Parts: sequence; structure tokens; C-alpha cells
Amino acid sequence: MTLRKTTAPALATFGLLAAWAVHDLEEVATMAPWSRARVPALRARHPRVPERLWRVVTDVDGRDFATAVGLVGVLVTAAAADGYRTGGRSAFYQGALDGFGLHGLVHLAQAAATRGYTPGVVTSPLVVVPFTLWARGRLRRAGVLRPTRPRDLAVSLAMAAATAAGAHAVARRIR
Repeated sequence: MTLRKTTAPALATFGLLAAWAVHDLEEVATMAPWSRARVPALRARHPRVPERLWRVVTDVDGRDFATAVGLVGVLVTAAAADGYRTGGRSAFYQGALDGFGLHGLVHLAQAAATRGYTPGVVTSPLVVVPFTLWARGRLRRAGVLRPTRPRDLAVSLAMAAATAAGAHAVARRIR
């Protein structure tokens, strides 16, 4: 008789931090050069997009962006550690995991909308989405995956967006 594990393995929890780091390294390395090279053409193609949005994208300073990524990293580290501490049961960890995976889908949608490369789109289908699906599978097999309703997914995605926006706002103030 085999006993079913009741906790998620460390790789499913701290793996969130590793997958996030790989993904965000791509973003840090490519955001500033991409925005300088691609935004003028996107601005011409999409004249209805408010000028304020274009300024946000084109005023990306590499140091501010890296600072914002570091701030998000603090939260991802906390979520992964809480996931490990609770054997994967943590709502904070599971919400962060879901937000991370949905964030990867947003990158794919952005690339489709812009008809080309956008920062983060390479690691989204190779790391972000597969890791999220794998980790959720491990949580399910361990019997600790919380039921996920559409509302939960919307909250996770909104929290990921708010985290990113907040980190960028704080980074601009710090720097």
C-alpha cells in the first residue's frame, strides 16, 4: 500500500521563484531596447492608443525597470517560501502561481497584438506556462490544490498587474 503525499514538493513551490527569475531576466535584458526600437512603429499603427500609455512604455529606464523587477522578486520569494512552508496549501502561493501563469498568457496576447516580439514572450511558452501547469498538477496530485473559479483567476491576474504597476511606481520614486 502506498501513501499519497499530502504536500507539494519543494520544486513546485521554490520553482516559482526560479521560473520567475528566468522569465524576468528576459524582460530586464530586452525591455529598454525593445521599447526604443518598436514603440514608434506601434504608435503609428495604433493612433487611438492614448499618448500617456505610449509615454509609459517609451520612458522605460533600464535601472528603474530592474529595480521594479527586484521589488516584485521580494513578493515572489515570499509567495514561494509561504508555499514551501505550507506544503503548497498557501492561498498566497497558489494565487501568485496562477497570476504568474496568466501573466505568461498576457505576454503571448501582447505579442499577437503587436505582431512581433515583446519582452517576456520567449520564456512565456517555454518556462512560465509549462511551469505553472506542472506545479498545479503537482499540487493537485498532492491533494492541496484549491478549487479555482473564474473569479479567483481574475483576482490573481489583477493582483499580478497591480503588483507590477505598484513596483514600477515605487521604483520610479526610489530612483
